[in-house]
Amino acid sequence: MTLTALALQLLNGLASASALFLVAAGLTLIFGVTRVVNFAHGSLFMLGAYLAWSFGEAFGDGVAAHWASVLAAAAVVALVGVAIEALLLKRLYAAPELLQLTATFGVVLVVRDAALALWGAEDKLGPRVPHLDGTVQIAGRAIPEYDLFLIVVGPVVLVTLTWLVTRTRFGTLIRAASENRVLASALGVRQALLFSAVFALGAGLAGLAGALQLPREPANLNMDLAVVAEAFVVTVVGGLGSIPGAFLAALIIGLVKALCIGLGTVEIGGVAVAFPRLTLVAEFVVMAVVLAVKPHGLLGAPPPVLASTPLPEQRTLVLVPGRRAAVAAAVLFGALALLPAVVDDYLLVLATDVLVATLFAASLQFIMGPGGMTSFGHAAYFGVGAYAAALAFRHGWPMPAALALAPVAAMAAAVLLGGFAVRLAGVYLAMLTLAFAQIVWSIVYQWDAVTGGSNGLVGIWPPALLAHRASYYLFTLAIVGSALLLLARIAHAPFGFALRAARDSSLRAAAIGVDVRATQWRAFALAGAFAGLAGGLFAFSKGSISPETLAIPRSVDALVMVLLGGLNALAGPLLGAAAFTWMQDELARATDYWRAATGVVILAIVLLFPQGIGGALARLRPRRRPLAT
Repeated sequence: MTLTALALQLLNGLASASALFLVAAGLTLIFGVTRVVNFAHGSLFMLGAYLAWSFGEAFGDGVAAHWASVLAAAAVVALVGVAIEALLLKRLYAAPELLQLTATFGVVLVVRDAALALWGAEDKLGPRVPHLDGTVQIAGRAIPEYDLFLIVVGPVVLVTLTWLVTRTRFGTLIRAASENRVLASALGVRQALLFSAVFALGAGLAGLAGALQLPREPANLNMDLAVVAEAFVVTVVGGLGSIPGAFLAALIIGLVKALCIGLGTVEIGGVAVAFPRLTLVAEFVVMAVVLAVKPHGLLGAPPPVLASTPLPEQRTLVLVPGRRAAVAAAVLFGALALLPAVVDDYLLVLATDVLVATLFAASLQFIMGPGGMTSFGHAAYFGVGAYAAALAFRHGWPMPAALALAPVAAMAAAVLLGGFAVRLAGVYLAMLTLAFAQIVWSIVYQWDAVTGGSNGLVGIWPPALLAHRASYYLFTLAIVGSALLLLARIAHAPFGFALRAARDSSLRAAAIGVDVRATQWRAFALAGAFAGLAGGLFAFSKGSISPETLAIPRSVDALVMVLLGGLNALAGPLLGAAAFTWMQDELARATDYWRAATGVVILAIVLLFPQGIGGALARLRPRRRPLAT
């Protein structure tokens, strides 16, 4: 490709960067003031596109009608954002990030099915913009006028937001609330009104971005998760709360993706490298590199030492499970072992899925509960384990050896990421794990010769001894039961208590001799190994695997299961996995809008039972009175 053609491709990247900046700027504003990780921001973008299409149909043709539809879509989405903030997020401002993430994911499910009901499953392509529907000749190449318009929109919004934040009273209040919400409230700032206004502004920017994107991309039901992943990347790469950082990050990512397309296939050292394929994962590679060098983003700043999270005021003493827990576990295991005698094959398949999901959720709970480390990409280790077992089996390995390879391969992947992950915390850590998962997904999705690409791998069935549903269920029960017992022993061994000490106060833990980073790194590796074992069991239970095994929704499923069961509940993974698997199965058979029903259930649990099912059951148990002395 010539330099001229490459330069023109970069112009297209600038247009994409402007649209991405609008979404990320709204997300940055909302997080900077409210500290809410709004996973539903992509849904607001999607609503903006759909509403712009509907308003365009209603208002008719013409310049005034088009821009009226764009502004109307942004205004309606801003009102939707205010409603979400007032009805849901206002109750979760003091909640942990996990609850906020899960609640907003519930909103994603509700909004997606609402869009399905209102607009159907077909894509909605907007009309070309009047007076911007032509092309401009630059160096003999045609460039759409609308792309040039979008290139200008980004800097205009950046200048406007910068002026708003630095030169107005509203901006002063935003900066005050971002620095110290408690002090701002003590000085008379009406936080409820401020938060609603900021959420309206951020949601409106997302709706505006969706409306402006409609002439370039049709409105569809899959654009919410795709754009929110990119918006999170931009926000984190730029530095949480930094609008100029978001603009710089959007610019870098847009240009990198355009460069990958422009370069085409290039031979490097005798190897043909198809750069266009890297566009699927370019932003995540950029994020991984930036966070490895600058853990707080390009223009982000580390929190002040005095602002570190204190120890909770009420923390229950963690006790090693005793005889009562052992008896309960034995009774449950015996009951589950008798299940093949009383249920049909369909329920056995469902029960096997629950067991695999239990181990997957337990591995995530281990690093999130005792470890205090949030992972948005835990499906990477689940998928690595599944693919390692499947590939080994297809190359002639016996099933036991192939299954044993699954946790080893997943642990290796977790060790690789863990060295970088333990340097981060909070949203930065979560987003780095998401980036790693997307990079692995991209490799699996595009490496057709090895992984089968989008078609996946088939024919991964267990040998004749385990071919029957009941046999494989009992085999899975034995493996999962042993793994859960081992995981519980580790969590309540000295290593587990050292991990909790590092979670509660890294400075105090280091002062008493705990190597905080090494302890967290080991925990990361162990969690990856158990997730990989679950992935191996999953591959043999289904007989096939595909890239969806590593996709973002599977990581979110694990997060939801951990929350449903209870972050610190001993039986939480089993309760969460059973509830989530059963709920999805029942709702999918009962209604076409099962996602919305699942989202409503998730929201109800977050609001009514924030400690999960296991935590709610623990509160119902009578407390033991101390012995008289």
